[in-house]
Amino acid sequence: MKLRRRELLALPLATAARAGGTTMRVTTDYYQEFDADYTREVPAEGYGGWRQTVLELDPSKLAVVCMHAWDLGSLAEAPGHWRSVEYVPRSYAIAAQVFPPLFAAVRRSPVRLWHVVGGGVDYYSHLPGYQLARSLASPEPPAPERVPSDPVLQRLQQFRADQVWRGAANNAAASSERQRLDFLPAARPQGDEGVAENTAQLFALCRHYGVNHLLYCGFALDACLLLSPGGMHEISRHGVLCSAIREATLAVESKETARTEGAKAVALWRVAVSYGFVFGAAALQAALEGTA
Repeated sequence: MKLRRRELLALPLATAARAGGTTMRVTTDYYQEFDADYTREVPAEGYGGWRQTVLELDPSKLAVVCMHAWDLGSLAEAPGHWRSVEYVPRSYAIAAQVFPPLFAAVRRSPVRLWHVVGGGVDYYSHLPGYQLARSLASPEPPAPERVPSDPVLQRLQQFRADQVWRGAANNAAASSERQRLDFLPAARPQGDEGVAENTAQLFALCRHYGVNHLLYCGFALDACLLLSPGGMHEISRHGVLCSAIREATLAVESKETARTEGAKAVALWRVAVSYGFVFGAAALQAALEGTA
């Protein structure tokens, strides 16, 4: 994955662009999902796998999107969340250690910093960036038509709620704990930074500012960042390229994957294969500093 030294030295962090500002060159991870080798016992082991190159990006077309970076309180304050969302302490550490230098570099650069909110609690409607996004957005489409329910389906859904995630006791606790939901301090929007609560609002910001590439951070990559309103799956339908910042996110881990963060490894692969690229925080910060 390493570039040769002479290749790195030959690539400036920022270069003059064609008629319209600056571009920046960023060391980028991508995944080569070919060629399967059918002479092997496991053909997929013939894939190129993770590779690294330097790509040119247009800062004026970029936005870093911080999604669902929530302050849930301490273990004592929010036991229902902590017992069923094992990544809470990791998210706090990432927000405290990775976000400040990354966001400072973004704010000094031409790249925009936006925020995707949610959680069923209003902790953001007073922000000017949210009021702008809401004013720009088209109405959300109506909710999808649902199949009729019945007692068997209801019992199956209740069993999942009680026995899969979060569990009956944790669900009861989390419903009241949610009322204190807020931004983590390092993830709080500043000034008029865009704030979107759904895909229509995020797309409205993209359209308004001419952004076509979103670099996601926040929590969690294999759940909210992919599938929640404002996540990669929905916004990519508008033609927006969606990438991830490796050290600035995490995944929902299982008992079997938590020790090695195996779910995060798979989620990064999913992003690289289906949506965009993966950027290291340090490489991205260095490139952003070159445009400041």
